[in-house]
Amino acid sequence: MSLKISRILHAGYVFECNGTQIAFDPVFENPFSRNCHAFPNVKFHHDEIKNLKLDAVFISHYHDDHCSLESLNYLDRRTPIYMFCVFEEMFSLIRELGFQNVHSLKLNETLKIGSIEITPRRALDEDVDSIFHIQAEGINVLNVVDSWVDYETLNLLVKGNSWDLVLWPFQTMREIEVLSPSRFPAASRTLPPEWLEQIKALKPKYIVPSSCQFSMEPWSWYNHAFFPITYKEFQKEMETILPDSQVVRLNPSMSIRLDQNSLSTSKNLSWVEPLGDQDVDYKYDGNLKPPTTAKVARHFEPLTEEQTAFVLKYCEKGLIEKYKSMEPPLDSYFEKARNWCLSLYDHNGVQTSFYYRLQGNEITRLASMPEPLSWFTEVPMAKVYAALELGESLTSMYIRINDRVFDPAIEKEIQDADIVEDPLIRSLFNGVFGSYQKAQLKKIKSQSR
Repeated sequence: MSLKISRILHAGYVFECNGTQIAFDPVFENPFSRNCHAFPNVKFHHDEIKNLKLDAVFISHYHDDHCSLESLNYLDRRTPIYMFCVFEEMFSLIRELGFQNVHSLKLNETLKIGSIEITPRRALDEDVDSIFHIQAEGINVLNVVDSWVDYETLNLLVKGNSWDLVLWPFQTMREIEVLSPSRFPAASRTLPPEWLEQIKALKPKYIVPSSCQFSMEPWSWYNHAFFPITYKEFQKEMETILPDSQVVRLNPSMSIRLDQNSLSTSKNLSWVEPLGDQDVDYKYDGNLKPPTTAKVARHFEPLTEEQTAFVLKYCEKGLIEKYKSMEPPLDSYFEKARNWCLSLYDHNGVQTSFYYRLQGNEITRLASMPEPLSWFTEVPMAKVYAALELGESLTSMYIRINDRVFDPAIEKEIQDADIVEDPLIRSLFNGVFGSYQKAQLKKIKSQSR
């Protein structure tokens, strides 16, 4: 008896055993999450996906590259959905899409779906992520999704388990560093030591470099700044620490069949069509000079007059109201009065700037640029609109923070400031949950009328 494992895309898989078929974190879109383009490239055949008879769907967490209502929309509404999420609102959104058999996963509680057992385990960010222990026919698979593993969970996983296969997220993405590229050193192109230690402790027979099967828009400088690890490097380091284990690359649509003694290739998914070269790899450039935000903004479609007015009004009033309503920033940098410039760039790269004075959760709009400037945020105007109305996430907004040299006194103080305490980021995203899925649901409903 054997377990068949097929790669959909990114963190998406289908597990099959003895007639039981379960999907994990399925994404049937390209691009997904607004600007994540399949890497390697694929095409989905949605007519076939609509006819899938899945026994269940398991979703590890609510991030939009794992929980997409537009992808779930292709599935039979009788399909049971199991999800780890501490926010009840997400389950309500999925039910509103038409799924009624929707369940909240409890950590360390095993579920048996046909011939497959699934046990969600705690990830390092326990309020967001989960990982999956999957068992079938005496075979043990660990799906780490794109989480980090804490050592308490690691000890639980190591104790009494012999791992046949581990799906390990191989990429150390530079999500924060690209927000302020001049203030961070180049990335290490090797795996974090704790990853090596943990994988070595698990001692799997087979390791799949998992998650992160995407790149950004073809023109994006992120493609050479966001992804420092290559498949080649991952394989080299795995072979060094675990010479008796085998690294298995699974491109989208590819399938393997696993039993207690061997691994073999199997028939690919018919509804995921590979396009072009599939054995692609990432190319990181630690010396890359990013384009200006004005140049980046020219790649986006122009806003309508109404949309532009909406963004400008937000900067004049809505942002101020939201900022005042929040708790003061945790970073001590904002305990003192700070002068902030927010610059927006339209589709022609034309700049519109707003000036504010901040202290704690107090904010005042200023008529002109103050001196000395002590915080600087740049962003395409189209992305501010998308964050407010379309559920755009931070990683695709092309925000640039403090990417300049301030006065010497400010430079000395700002070195240790946390850039995610940026006033625009906090105003757009603090206290906001499920905006991407809500925007998807609104779109789906409008299309069905």
